Amino acid sequence: MFNGLYRGKKVLITGHTGFKGSYLAAWLQMLGAEVCGIALAPETTPSHWELLSPDMRSEICDIRDRESISAIFASFQPEIVFHLAAQPLVRLSYGIPVETFEINCMGTVNILDICRHTPSVRAIVAITSDKCYENQETMHAYCESDPMGGYDPYSASKGCAELIINAYRRSFFHPEKYGTDHLVLLASARAGNVIGGGDWAKDRLVPDIMQAAANNRAAEIRNPGAVRPWQHVLEPLSGYLLLGEKLYQGDTAAAGAWNFGPDTSGIISVKEAAEMLSMYWEQIKFEYSPQVNAVHEANLLRLDCSKAEKELLWHGTLSAKEMFEFTALWYKEFYRNRQVITAEQLSEYITLAEKRNLAWTK
Repeated sequence: MFNGLYRGKKVLITGHTGFKGSYLAAWLQMLGAEVCGIALAPETTPSHWELLSPDMRSEICDIRDRESISAIFASFQPEIVFHLAAQPLVRLSYGIPVETFEINCMGTVNILDICRHTPSVRAIVAITSDKCYENQETMHAYCESDPMGGYDPYSASKGCAELIINAYRRSFFHPEKYGTDHLVLLASARAGNVIGGGDWAKDRLVPDIMQAAANNRAAEIRNPGAVRPWQHVLEPLSGYLLLGEKLYQGDTAAAGAWNFGPDTSGIISVKEAAEMLSMYWEQIKFEYSPQVNAVHEANLLRLDCSKAEKELLWHGTLSAKEMFEFTALWYKEFYRNRQVITAEQLSEYITLAEKRNLAWTK
């Protein structure tokens, strides 16, 4: 898997206590990497990170604290860095706009600049969001060369983060100067709506539905017609890990921006997503409850992932049916039996990818 590149490597993850970060930490450990995480303490109870409780170095620290972050980098001397730490919620960004910009923009500056002054670093994968684009809410599928934008503070902060990443790439990590002026390659990754077991973030469809089901009540769905590019959390992570491999190996063509999203079967409405989840856990019930005077959230967003498909030979592993089945069964097993089946689902995901001959399984 990933040509065995991660075995024995020192890998640092920012945001490892979050939903995506905890899955990435688990996968990297399975690959034999020495992992260090930097993040705030988990904000939810339960927490996927705390349920997994992996045996790795975990530093509870704010990425805005440059001095403390620098000390951790100096101590650990990472070779590969995955930057996931962020304020990740659109609706919350309306309540804390300043903090959202501080974390998502200046936090990214801190991580990239500290990487610049850490001699061991060879590859950086910085994660932003599909919401970084100037979304016109048309049927146009956004590709990596489309302009950045953002209606709300969260989306705008992610567009800004992409501009920051590109500025650092061109100013300090230019691919054309790799091997002469520097030895670091930097890429950014933009993923669609990510779902999966272990997410308990506030105001997100799947956690709301699953917690309602666990309490024998119907979930309230505020925007059933909104269309999103849904994908299981392991799908973009396979892309991030593939990028990390390419960058570490010195593939300068990988040092750019990348979309990782589902095929057309995963681009469906909130209503359809809820209905598919209900197929795999009989307790799931929901009702539509549009909010009056609600804050703006995009109703339509599509990603064009042809660049990753053609140049990285990457595409998703799971069908839409499998994605929703994986997700619903994780929560069903947790709430009914208090079992955490993350490791089992990761193994099943890898087995499916191997059967389907995906490039990263080699």
